[in-house]
Amino acid sequence: MTSESAPTASVMDASGAATLPYEAVIFDCDGVLVDSEELAMEVSHRLLAELGLHYDPAEMRRRFVGCSSRFFRETVEADLGRPLPEDWDARSGSAMAAALRRDVAAIPGVEAALRSIRLPVAVASNSGHERIRLSLDTVDLLDRFEPAIASAEDVPDGKPAPDVYLHAAALLGADPARCIAIDDSHFGVRAAYSAGMRVLAFEGAGEIAELPRCDRVTTFHDMRELPALLDALQREVLGSSIPCDDAIGQTR
Repeated sequence: MTSESAPTASVMDASGAATLPYEAVIFDCDGVLVDSEELAMEVSHRLLAELGLHYDPAEMRRRFVGCSSRFFRETVEADLGRPLPEDWDARSGSAMAAALRRDVAAIPGVEAALRSIRLPVAVASNSGHERIRLSLDTVDLLDRFEPAIASAEDVPDGKPAPDVYLHAAALLGADPARCIAIDDSHFGVRAAYSAGMRVLAFEGAGEIAELPRCDRVTTFHDMRELPALLDALQREVLGSSIPCDDAIGQTR
């Protein structure tokens, strides 16, 4: 991975004390770097229908976008009333890989945004390494992140636990409190928030439900906005009208 070192200048907080700048940017993969969420939902919807489980597509997106594979399996098996077939992982993985090779595209504007970022970058995803690397390689973004790719496969718990974001920060040798995370699901936003990161919640595909109400979480809707947002965050005066430590239970 090629990156430039973080700026060394500090900004000032509301009390006038020096605050270190952000030193890394950590991206979710599906729905943030690659437009794969709908592909994943379509594949899962089709395969589950073959088993007799017919989800409403909107309900599937609401319940499962950004979730861990363990959460997906446990929820689906509870709704199905029996375990998934032994070949589920192989069949769904093969079908998803074919869909990615055929149809996946980069999120509009993300390539230009990445070219503008002067900080080290990493990926923190609930997907497995094989799927992450296939997705990024297909849209020619893999070299921008390799080897700083953190998967839920690497940690005890996937999102919404903070583990995968903390692992991504560790891969960069970065302080989590000095990382900016970009995610597009309530599972991912809450994971990054719990990791102590500054969070940019990407709502390019629609509003994210149950976001913490805190100055540490900012929403945006177009990846073309990202360079200016990152620039502004490096200069912002830190502080919040709602204490961040108390905001995890509050939603907008």
